[in-house]
Formats: sequence, C-alpha cells, structure tokens
Amino acid sequence: MIVRKAEQRIAELLKPVAGEDARTEAVFLLRASGFHSPYQEITETDAKALEPLIERRLSGEPLQYVLGEWEFYGLPFYVDRTVLIPRPDTERLVETALPLLSESKRDVLDLCCGSGCIGVTLAVCGGANVTAADVSADALAMTERNARRNGVSVQTVQSDLFDSVEGAFDLIVCNPPYLTREEMDARDASLRFEPALALFGGEDGLDFYRRIASDYPRFLKPGGTLLIEIGMTQKDAVGAMFERCECIDDYGGRPRVIAVRNDD
Repeated sequence: MIVRKAEQRIAELLKPVAGEDARTEAVFLLRASGFHSPYQEITETDAKALEPLIERRLSGEPLQYVLGEWEFYGLPFYVDRTVLIPRPDTERLVETALPLLSESKRDVLDLCCGSGCIGVTLAVCGGANVTAADVSADALAMTERNARRNGVSVQTVQSDLFDSVEGAFDLIVCNPPYLTREEMDARDASLRFEPALALFGGEDGLDFYRRIASDYPRFLKPGGTLLIEIGMTQKDAVGAMFERCECIDDYGGRPRVIAVRNDD
C-alpha cells in the first residue's frame, strides 16, 4: 500500500475524533512515522507500527501528545501529558514580549513555564537570559529538553510561583492555570488529557493572579514589565488587581494578555 492510500484509510478511521481535520491529522501521523512521499510504499510491518498511534488518537488523546511534539512560534517543542499543549493564542504573549527585550533588558523569568515554549522562544528569537520556574519537576525537565532542542540554555528552578525564585528581572512572563471549578468539570475530552495542575486556577480561576499581584513587585526591575495570559472572561477581574496595566487582545479580538509596567 502506498502512502496516499494509507492517508485515505487513516483519515476515515479518525473522522469520529478529528472531524474535518481527519485528513490533516492522518498526514501528521504518517510524517511522524517517516512517510513523506505520497507514493512511498508502506509495508505490513510499517502499518502495524502505525496502529498504536491511531488507537491513541481514537481514544481521544490529543494529536500533539500522540506525536510527542508540536510547533510554537515556528519552533519545534517536545510535549507529553506532563505539560500543556502550546497554543497559538499564547504566541500573542510572545509577540508582546519580544519588542521589550534589548541588550540592556534581557533578564526574563518564565513563571509556570510548562513545556518552556514561552521562555525558550524568547531566548531563541530575542536573545533573552531566561530563568524558567515551575512547581512540576516533569515540566522543568521538559523545558530543559526543549531548550537543548532549540539550541539555547535556560536556568530552571522548581518553585511554587515566586517561592524559590531569586533575583529581579526585566521581564516576567506567565501563562498560569486559570480555569474555574465549573470549567474544569465541563472541559471536553481532549482537555482531560492535559495536566490538571496546569489548568485549575481555583474556584473562580483567579487564585494564581492574586498571588502574582501580591508578590511580583519584589522581582521586577525598575522599567520592567509583567506579562500574564488571561482567560477571555477575566480581563476586568485580573486588571483590577494591578495598577498601570493594559489589556492586549489576541487576533480573534479576545482579551489575552495583561501587561503591567513598573515605571518606578
């Protein structure tokens, strides 16, 4: 069987979980297995090796975890079920952060770093000196792995938000857990594969923002900026916790990033 035929068959199998994206996902699975040409021959052994990947996707596991990697801001990142899947919405935070970096402002703290996609991207694209912090040792290991993959180094520290962080930074970036209890209970099947530790932000989704608002001034240099991602309904609640802040929308017109400037 050639790749083109396999692509059609796999797409049919994936329709119940992937819908209109079934054909695209079939291509991703085949390419991840080393099949790129539509006329490349697939042996029975090759087909059997693909079966576990297809079964995992049919179970509802997100494609990104099945592949073990995903792209963020044009860069490759390893992912597994210990970290959140990098999402395009978070690229808006990176786009906001990059112009704030310069030769004299390069010290960055990536708080709740997860896969490291934000901090590693700022190191690659902005030459940042990055400290990545997360409460999860697995997430820190993934961040280090992704830094190596992208040819940069980051310093990692296991920390519950700022608890074990030392020093001050020109830029603090954070995509904290912000789902409410109601949202956690109602989350769809694919989201249930992602780590609850990185999703649940307390009963009202705001616990981490409260702690950040209380502690960040001690870690932000004069002239520095705090950038935090928010859920699309949290603009007013989070904005009220900070002085001198502004909200930046994503490209869908939804509130996405709160920017807090330290002008002291």
